[in-house]
Amino acid sequence: MMHRHTQPTVHPVQHIDFIKPHVFDVTEDVRLLWMKDVPNDTVRLDLFFDAGIIRGDKSIPAIVHSLLFSGTATKSSVEIHESIDALGGFLDTDLSFETAVVSIYCLRENLDKIALLVGEAINGLSFRESEVEDTLRSMGQKFRENQQKVRNVSQQQFRRLLFESHEDYSTLAQVSDFDEVNYTAMKHYFKDHYLNGLTRITLVGNVEQDSVDALIDLFGKWAVDCQPVFGKSFETTQKRNHFLVDGAVQTAIRMGKMMFPKNHPDYIGFQFLNTILGDYFGSRLMSNIREDKGYTYGIGSVIMELHNDGYFVIVTEVGKDVTEATLIEIQFELKRLQEEPVSGEELDLVRNYMLGQLLKSADGPYAMLDMYNSVDMYGIDLGFYDRAIAEIRAMQPERLQELAKTHLNWEDFLIVTAG
Repeated sequence: MMHRHTQPTVHPVQHIDFIKPHVFDVTEDVRLLWMKDVPNDTVRLDLFFDAGIIRGDKSIPAIVHSLLFSGTATKSSVEIHESIDALGGFLDTDLSFETAVVSIYCLRENLDKIALLVGEAINGLSFRESEVEDTLRSMGQKFRENQQKVRNVSQQQFRRLLFESHEDYSTLAQVSDFDEVNYTAMKHYFKDHYLNGLTRITLVGNVEQDSVDALIDLFGKWAVDCQPVFGKSFETTQKRNHFLVDGAVQTAIRMGKMMFPKNHPDYIGFQFLNTILGDYFGSRLMSNIREDKGYTYGIGSVIMELHNDGYFVIVTEVGKDVTEATLIEIQFELKRLQEEPVSGEELDLVRNYMLGQLLKSADGPYAMLDMYNSVDMYGIDLGFYDRAIAEIRAMQPERLQELAKTHLNWEDFLIVTAG
């Protein structure tokens, strides 16, 4: 019988029973990770390429990424997508700092056919003149529109200044990048970073071993010759910069600093500290700057991961007249974490929230493979999550104060405003 006035028993998270994927060596430097135990007929296949935006100039990485399924010598873009749609497949692509990803979603019975279509589309990419011109026109228009948005301006300028010591990470797109068609540069980039740029394959689906072998044969020829090299030890000399955006009624604030990679001993503890500060709806930044002061609809903070490094950033948009007041309140919250111990009530709230999020992130084979991938890509084993659970459960106010005093000093922050 259900007792509606009795609170359910709370069981603390001790351990997550992960199912490890099967691992296959495509080459010495490239692996395929396969999560087979899926209780339905769905499949997701991800192809990772060393084709992030740091790998080329003149916006070539973004342009080529947008053209991947734009047509071959025998099939147009429409025909490629219609063929995949007819088999119930769906394509998704993502381009980040250091990686480009092509994802395929389908039913397992059609995986082999859709994989062949994707392989033919990429391998036979012909850079059709009409498709290239349409893509450049669309990207150029979107770029011009984004230059009028304070959020985009602050994001780009923050990146440029934070990574100023490394040209590949700090160079920004220019409107002229989309006005000039350089077929030679695009074709060279495509060959080097896609046809010879595959770094990893992940597969979730209850398929047969023959399908896995076929995927290795099909995509293995794109494998990189050696492990890619990424930047590290970034430095910035900047502290405060404002960028004027004509007609803007708001100011975008983006402030942060370089931190550390995922394998750093302070990583998990700082995640706890960051959650208190700005990484959930009840965070201190939200409670103060949104709920109490009414300066913004939303504010948050996050730790961004890179292969060899990481950075911490606080992001919000506020009215122009409260820009300085907002910065004062952010500084106040950082200082409060350094000077005042976190209460037991807040500590337990965030502890339970983080453990709950960790459980949620491991719900099902798709999520488990993503979690495995998110540590394996940095050379970390699954023991990371047990260590995270143990550290979250043992977290104390003194440890959080120590972390705040080490990593949240106001004078260390780069502050970028746009408006």
